[in-house]
Amino acid sequence: MSLPAQLAAGIAALGQTLPEGAEARLLAYLALLDKWNRVYNLTAVRETERMVSHHLLDSLAAVPFFQAEAVLDVGSGGGLPGIPLAIARPELQVTLIDSIAKKTAFLLQAKAELGLANLKVVTSRVEDFRPESGFDVITSRAFSDLREFVTLTRHLLKPGGQWLAMKGLMPHEEIASLPDWVKVSANHALQVPGLDASRHLIVLEPVV
Repeated sequence: MSLPAQLAAGIAALGQTLPEGAEARLLAYLALLDKWNRVYNLTAVRETERMVSHHLLDSLAAVPFFQAEAVLDVGSGGGLPGIPLAIARPELQVTLIDSIAKKTAFLLQAKAELGLANLKVVTSRVEDFRPESGFDVITSRAFSDLREFVTLTRHLLKPGGQWLAMKGLMPHEEIASLPDWVKVSANHALQVPGLDASRHLIVLEPVV
């Protein structure tokens, strides 16, 4: 199956309708990721066919749960889930942050080539990041364990905001070690087309 057909079938299986031109942008992003990955080692996944399921569809599976205006993707690396999110939901303002300059160089190139006006890229450690205003949703995909994730980003969450942590297997031990000022408000098991692996989206909120 061609990459466009694989992506289209996966999006249909997710039951999602993306904006016009979004699938072409996602494939253009994939081509960029594949090209830069050979030099910068942005992802361990080398085959573009696997990148469709492991990266694009995996990120898109979480998109319906982003009910927000401003989103921060922490430890964005190769731009996951932030770039697919920004492509699928152009009304969102998505900020990608990573402390490694070669990764943010790629993210800036992707922003420019894909014409993503709703995307911002920051090179910084997240604990040192002090923007003018906070974020409705803070997300990560393989940034750290849950305790470290919420602790390092607590100052960036707006009142009433949420953390959305993308995980593989249900992280029972990580949840058990969460600080007492945060709670798990939802847990969504994600079904990712073409990915035979457990995926969970853990929703966390501050205890009021």
